[in-house]
Amino acid sequence: MLALVASMTGDHPARPVLVASNDPGAMGLKRAAELGIATAAVEHRPFKGDRAAFEAALLQPILAAEPDILCLAGFMRVLTPAFVARFEGRMLNIHPSLLPKYTGLHTHQRALDAGDTEAGCSVHEVTAALDEGPLLGQARVPVLPGDTADSLGARVLAQEHRLYPAVLRRFAAGDRSPIFLS
Repeated sequence: MLALVASMTGDHPARPVLVASNDPGAMGLKRAAELGIATAAVEHRPFKGDRAAFEAALLQPILAAEPDILCLAGFMRVLTPAFVARFEGRMLNIHPSLLPKYTGLHTHQRALDAGDTEAGCSVHEVTAALDEGPLLGQARVPVLPGDTADSLGARVLAQEHRLYPAVLRRFAAGDRSPIFLS
């Protein structure tokens, strides 16, 4: 998330208005506050699986901030179709695989287990179907001999920090054509 925030300067067509997390201890909240960006922490645990109640609480700071675009990064909660519909066409997510491969969790280990020669990350529009929205960009990295899920994940994360800001810049300017980085 910090790479996105850092990219929104100068002639960038977007500005950060809120950094929200379901983890009150998230480093991104602290860094955003240091940069003067509004923050909100809405922990999901007190809602004990009541996704609608959690999302109602999450919506309060989001609606108060009046964002044009929502960018999900490291948000590990599945959003309800009602929440997604409210922001249809203006919510993005970054996912650590070359979608449509490996939706969901443990993507790096799954790529290694499958013997893939490359891995990467994807930015897509969020839809009610998990990790299946329109593709807006991908970045690829080679799978190296001796890679672990952690070593592969570190290289993919570096590409996420390049890809997401580039996609957001284009998306905020109205360009939804996909970007492919290597």
